[in-house]
Amino acid sequence: MNSQAGKTNANEQVKGKKVAILVTNGFEQSESSEPRLALHAAGAHTTVVSLTEGPIHGVDNGILGDHFHVDKTVDQVSCDDFDALLIPGGVANPDALRGNEAAVAFAREFVEQGKPTFAICHGPQVLITAGVVKGRTMTSYKTVRVDLENAGANWVDKSVVVDKGLITSRSPKDIPDFNARILEELGE
Repeated sequence: MNSQAGKTNANEQVKGKKVAILVTNGFEQSESSEPRLALHAAGAHTTVVSLTEGPIHGVDNGILGDHFHVDKTVDQVSCDDFDALLIPGGVANPDALRGNEAAVAFAREFVEQGKPTFAICHGPQVLITAGVVKGRTMTSYKTVRVDLENAGANWVDKSVVVDKGLITSRSPKDIPDFNARILEELGE
């Protein structure tokens, strides 16, 4: 089978899938926007889920970025509403999310139900707080390594790591590899 046929078949499997993007103020824009574009191009639907209604702002390499529309708040949704979860990084985003019990419970449910869960950069910090990383092989931004190891994860320095539906990546430079793997996982 040629690679174009394989890509078309994978896109057919992704078409119509629903992905929650869990973010709040201070998320790294590229880690949300680029996967979102890849998901939309493959026919998936995305919903921006946040802690509050109204626009939230991203960051672009540490500088205040654009404002983004929130589709639903975390108290308006359930894991059952989606096929997968994306948790972008940025420093402030996961820190705020993991301080919110509803956001942590939302993320925990995806992993516990075995639904595809995608976290990049500092995003795995939400999963640490959710208590779902022990025994998992993961990657992250280098400063999150000790946190993951202390929570019982096996940290590796790779652009993307897949562990039973949990896909993690290190930083914006790894987004092409991250996007390819999330589409592959979502298409399975």
